[in-house]
Amino acid sequence: MTSQTPHRPSAAQVPALHSSAVAAFFDLDKTIIATSSAYAFGKEFMHNGLIKPGDALQISLAKASYMMLGQSSEQMDASRDQLTAMVSGWSVEEVEKIVRDTMHTVVTPAIYAEARELINFHKAAGHTVVIISASATTLVQPIADELGVDVVAATELEQRDGRFTGEILFYCKGPAKAQALREIAQREGINLQHSFAYSDSATDIPMLEMVGNPVAVNPDRALKKHALEHGWDLRAFRDPVPLFTMPGAREVGIGASVVAGVAAVIAAGLWLAGKPHPWADSSPA
Repeated sequence: MTSQTPHRPSAAQVPALHSSAVAAFFDLDKTIIATSSAYAFGKEFMHNGLIKPGDALQISLAKASYMMLGQSSEQMDASRDQLTAMVSGWSVEEVEKIVRDTMHTVVTPAIYAEARELINFHKAAGHTVVIISASATTLVQPIADELGVDVVAATELEQRDGRFTGEILFYCKGPAKAQALREIAQREGINLQHSFAYSDSATDIPMLEMVGNPVAVNPDRALKKHALEHGWDLRAFRDPVPLFTMPGAREVGIGASVVAGVAAVIAAGLWLAGKPHPWADSSPA
C-alpha cells in the first residue's frame, strides 16, 4: 500500500496496548530527520576550530550530494573512512558539548513532524522505540534524548584518554544493523513478527526484513522497488521539506566564483541524475 501522507499503523497492525513485546525500530537520516546527522555539524565544528574551512566545504558538498542523490553502500563506507580520519585526536568531551549546545539550531528543526508523531504513537502504545543508525553514537544520542527514545544502536568510535582514535569498534550498517536489532530484541524480549521498522535506504533491507511490519519512508529507488515487490508499506514524510544550503564564500574562505562553480556542477549532476539512461534499470521504481 502506498501513501503520500504519513499515517499511524492501523488498529489491525498494532497489538494490544502496553505490550512490552513490540518494538519500533527507526533509522535516523532521512527517516527521522531531513538531513544527515554525520554532516550536519560541519559548520559548528569549523566555528569551534576543529576543522579547517576547506574541510567544512567538503562536508557541505558531501551533505548536498547525499540529500539529493543519496549514497550507495560503497559511498557510505568512503564517507565513514573520511569522517573517522577527520575526528582522530578530537576531544570527546568537546565534541559532545558542541553537539548538545547546537543541536536545537542544527538538528531539531530538521526532525520530521510525522516521525515525531509516529514515535510518540508507538511510545503511547507501550512499544519499545529504538533509533538504529550508522552515524556515531555521539551524534545520535542527543537526538534520541530530544525525542524521548531510550534505546540507541549506532556506530561506536574508539576512545582513548578522552579522545577519538579514528578507529571504529562497531559500524552499524547493513547486516551489522540487522544484528544489532536482533540483539536488542533478544535482550528486551521483543516479538519481531509484531514489531515495526522504518527506513529510507536499501542498505537497511536486512533490518527491515527482520520485522513483521517493515515500512519504507522516503525510500531511495532500490528500496522503493524492493518494497513494492514485497508488498511493504511506503510513506512520505515531508514536514520539514528536506532542504540544504550551499556554503557561502565567506564561510569557507574561498571565492564566490568557486562556490558558484561548485553549485553549477551539482545542479548539472542532479539534472543528469534525473534523465533516463540506456543502461538504467527500466523496471518500476
